[in-house]
Amino acid sequence: MKTIQIVGIVLIVGGILGAVLGGFSYTKQTQEVKMGPLEMTVKDRQTIDIPIWASISVMVLGGALLFLGSKKNY
Repeated sequence: MKTIQIVGIVLIVGGILGAVLGGFSYTKQTQEVKMGPLEMTVKDRQTIDIPIWASISVMVLGGALLFLGSKKNY
């Protein structure tokens, strides 16, 4: 299997996951106060939304790479 086909498959799977899940979240830990031995931290949950148009675009691009990668050059 060619590298371009593998990239196409990865893009298709990523686009499907983006469309199904709609985004992802992560926890960001920041240091708020440090006074001598006392230290306070805050955990902030960040969410990143993935638009449906971006997921569809990635799937179409992956399909195009998969199709073009499977063509034989004579």
